[in-house]
Amino acid sequence: MKKLSTLFFVMFIMIACTQEHSKEYLTLSGKLENNKDSIISIASTKGILKKISINKDGSFKDTLKVKKAAIYTFLTSDTNRAPIYLKNGYNIILTGDADQFMDSFKFSGEGAANSNFIMAQIEKSQTVGNPQLILDLEEKAFRKKVAALKFEYDSILDSYKNLDSTLYTSVKQQNIELVTYFDTAYAQNEVMGIGKLSPKFENYIDITGGKKSLDSFKGTYVYIDVWATWCGPCIQQIPYLQTLEKEYHNKNIEFISISTDEARRSGGSWEAAEKKWRDFVKKRNMSGVQLWSGQDYSFQQAYEINGIPRFILIGPEGKIVDANAPRPSDPRLKTLFTSLGI
Repeated sequence: MKKLSTLFFVMFIMIACTQEHSKEYLTLSGKLENNKDSIISIASTKGILKKISINKDGSFKDTLKVKKAAIYTFLTSDTNRAPIYLKNGYNIILTGDADQFMDSFKFSGEGAANSNFIMAQIEKSQTVGNPQLILDLEEKAFRKKVAALKFEYDSILDSYKNLDSTLYTSVKQQNIELVTYFDTAYAQNEVMGIGKLSPKFENYIDITGGKKSLDSFKGTYVYIDVWATWCGPCIQQIPYLQTLEKEYHNKNIEFISISTDEARRSGGSWEAAEKKWRDFVKKRNMSGVQLWSGQDYSFQQAYEINGIPRFILIGPEGKIVDANAPRPSDPRLKTLFTSLGI
């Protein structure tokens, strides 16, 4: 009897060790129909974690280890990519069609519910459409629509059993934050929505002399670039903006650049900040209307500008056309101009 109990004890230790070892990695296998690629990459925000070979028939199987349970990226090329939820200890089987990459994916095996849920959530999000259309609703209809959206997202979440607790908690919080996001955006839209009177700037220094206000440009469209000399992404947009200014010269639109250079980034001196702005504009031979806001932050605050560059399009009557207009480098901007008859 003693020998038998000892044997059971040894077997238990062996099983426990095997189970513990299996939790140190996960297994990923499956098959992609119509596949033309040879490698699957599993990536995180920090880069590629693992490369898995794909057989000629589209099948694949390998193990990998992740540092934490999270959503990773499953990809075979820059255009063929999909989210996948991975956790050590899982045994996930993926099937799908490479020609209908993410849309055709089905997951099975231990831990599969997480990835299937993510796919269902993405599918739902694709049916929501343009959020601006929700923000433009009357308040009663807006509240009803947002409540319905949250209910639908919660229903999807609750319909999937055995989700990893980390994912469930995170998504549950996101669904709550969805309402907060729409509430905040709705309040902003009431102030900065399409057709609302734009907040104004007044008496900004003009590099050619004198001062200018938004009212100085009534009767014409105004495309405003809020920028600074120290901002790399702002500087990157300057050549595109100059090209636009030449193309739309003598059209019913003014291109206004408002520099937000300030004392803190210029040795503590407002005089130095103004000089830095003037020298930069002259060196770059920048065209259009060049203004400096100086110590007046009211326009930036009214538009809640927390990052630059920021582009704003205002109509001839001083009403907002787009409080977050496309950048000069974005082809959508010219499409917008065309739609307005500019």
